[in-house]
Amino acid sequence: MKILILTVLGILVMLSFTASETKTNPIISIPETYNLINGTGNFPIAKPGCNTTCGDLIVPYPFGIGHNSNCSIDKGFDIYCNTSYDPPKAFFTETGKNVWIKLISDSTLRTSNLVASRCYYPDGTTSSNSSGNSISYNFNNWPYTFSKVNKFTVIGCNDYAWLTSRTKSNEASVSTGCMVFCPNATSVNISSDECSGNGCCRSSIPQDISYYFTQVNNLSGVNQTDSERCTHAFVGEENTFKYNGSASYLSDPSYPKNISDNVPVVLDWAIGSVGCAEANATDGYACQSNSTCVDSVRKSGGYRCQCNEGFQGNPYLSPGCQDIDECEELEKHSCYGVCKNTPGNYTCSCKKGYFGDPKVPNGCKHKPFVQTLLFKLGIGLALPAIVIGLLLLFFMSRKRKLVKLRERYYDQNGGALLKEKLKTKGGIGVGSVNIFRIEELEDATDNFSESRVLGRGGNGTVYKGTLSDKRLVAIKKSQRVDQGQREEFINEMVILTQINHTNVVQLIGFCLEADIPLLAYEYVPNDTLHRHIHNRTNGTRRLSWDDRLRIAHESAGALAYLHTDARMSIIHRDVKSTNILLDENYTAKIADFGASRLVPLGHDEVVTLVQGTFGYLDPEYFHSGELTDKSDVYSFGVVLAELLTGQQPLSIERCLKERNLATYFVKAVKENTLLDIVERGVVKEASDEQLQATSGLVCRCLNQVGVNRPNMKEVTMELDRLRKLGTHTNWVSEDNYNETSSLMIEMEPTDFYTIPLMPKSSDTFGDSSITSEMQDMMLQLKSAR
Repeated sequence: MKILILTVLGILVMLSFTASETKTNPIISIPETYNLINGTGNFPIAKPGCNTTCGDLIVPYPFGIGHNSNCSIDKGFDIYCNTSYDPPKAFFTETGKNVWIKLISDSTLRTSNLVASRCYYPDGTTSSNSSGNSISYNFNNWPYTFSKVNKFTVIGCNDYAWLTSRTKSNEASVSTGCMVFCPNATSVNISSDECSGNGCCRSSIPQDISYYFTQVNNLSGVNQTDSERCTHAFVGEENTFKYNGSASYLSDPSYPKNISDNVPVVLDWAIGSVGCAEANATDGYACQSNSTCVDSVRKSGGYRCQCNEGFQGNPYLSPGCQDIDECEELEKHSCYGVCKNTPGNYTCSCKKGYFGDPKVPNGCKHKPFVQTLLFKLGIGLALPAIVIGLLLLFFMSRKRKLVKLRERYYDQNGGALLKEKLKTKGGIGVGSVNIFRIEELEDATDNFSESRVLGRGGNGTVYKGTLSDKRLVAIKKSQRVDQGQREEFINEMVILTQINHTNVVQLIGFCLEADIPLLAYEYVPNDTLHRHIHNRTNGTRRLSWDDRLRIAHESAGALAYLHTDARMSIIHRDVKSTNILLDENYTAKIADFGASRLVPLGHDEVVTLVQGTFGYLDPEYFHSGELTDKSDVYSFGVVLAELLTGQQPLSIERCLKERNLATYFVKAVKENTLLDIVERGVVKEASDEQLQATSGLVCRCLNQVGVNRPNMKEVTMELDRLRKLGTHTNWVSEDNYNETSSLMIEMEPTDFYTIPLMPKSSDTFGDSSITSEMQDMMLQLKSAR
């Protein structure tokens, strides 16, 4: 089994590699021109008083030679020069001896290599080279990561090597591996020179790592003692190593040193751990004048500096990069006429009286007199025409840009997505609603004045507006324009086009040709049901029991319509008292369909990420992620409990076990203490049968098992029956209110979940904001009875 697993791994990570023409040594150093931070002319390489070289190595700032010498930008860029070598060698630490620095460029370092080796002998013994059969590189506390130009390579027979690494940001360790196979030592020579498993295996290393460990091991059950040979594993620059298919390296004792000296390890470097935008706001920002900051590609952040085009020098040292005088090297910059240096560039033109191409030899020709005169006359006549043409082009370009801007906003705000959804989901179509221009909605809301704000929510801000035809509308303006918000916004528009019901807010129109998408729907003047139950201010009247029962009946009818009578079944997913609006006649209007979902034909449920409001959220939906119409039934049961008790769905004013209204209500019914929590005015106005039946309906809606809850049509029919009963003999009078609570007929107890109280600032959550704290609290649901 072990061999099988390793074989599969080897097949997955083996990569083909270009063959080399050399048949005696698989290592070829390919010369490259690296972009060094230069200090030619008067441009400094290092800080004043600091050495610039260590042997053949140029050490430019932000690097510096010496420990605590103040020659580098920080200690992570200190370079130590060991002069005991001839020539001297540069190391990362004062005691370094295994790995030295070979080259520093404006974004990378190239170092010597380490090779893990395992050798086998006919007598059955094994040995390792000076580095051992395992090696490691560790730059966790340094500003370096291993470049993606490095590859993990294994050379040998019937062995494998693992490479274990860790990212710069200390995420979980990741591993890769390679296996090499040979039938026997004498058959290693093969015609193919691809590094694909026969004698050689190569794989990519994980990105953004600052540490790795590798070790050579023997494949279990494979005989390694038929001849003397070795297996080597290393990480190195891909373009400087070529595998030639030769077996000579198997027993060559100089092979590891050959790799160490000629196949460098490439390290990416960057300054700090933040990008250019954040670094620019700090006092330690390193980029000087005439240079550009470049964000590091590594996940752990950082940045580098580079001179702008046409400038040279060290971008980390004052006075920064200096202008290159291209006119001092005319042949290099191909100018054979009059050269004029400009900041970062130059101009090249023919001398006065000449014409042609000054950037080629003898490209400028003398102008004849007649030709010059005709040219001047042509310029004089053409100038007015050119001006007029430019003006026309300007206005045409401006108009075209405006059209393209509106088209871009339309696409950005999901116009194409809206059309596609309306087409595929049977909507009424864009032509059935008004398409507003942004100017119309700005005029309607006094340029979205704060005085026109009706409310703010997770999906946007709602403004009161007056259209040119004097119609009052509510205009929803998205708060942000990211992908998730845009999909919620389009989702609400698609849902509203499926609905034609008296008790659902009507969509008037929309505007997508602005930087922020806008929806306009009918204005509902009497605020939310939540405000009338819990926060009666500014003369808001108390809702009578008849009003509450009627509003509940109208809301249930609207939800039943969404579930069964719309073109496609619609699950609201966020039923709560704040999403039930009241018009001038206190008629209920269901609103806010940003979280709603269409249910395809033939399906009873939709699997989706959990979204809703704590206190109203169906616990079965929370645990399973399967959204059904019974999830709306549970939330509506909480609204009915609010109408009966006048209490908040979640309240820190109640004791811990009673903070959740759903738990509190069912517990009161079970213990025959419901009269203690029902609003006194409701008790006085409702009949015995109405109060008992409504309480039982709430308990059935709050059943923890969705299939045991009634559907919204059944809820609607029950509420309609209760309304027709009318109000007659009060359950109790005010005088004996407390004495008669025991008269409540005990109802059959029902299972329910307890939804713990959440902070007020986090009572609503969506697809991407469920925290571990929320999950821990929701796990308590299973133990509530």
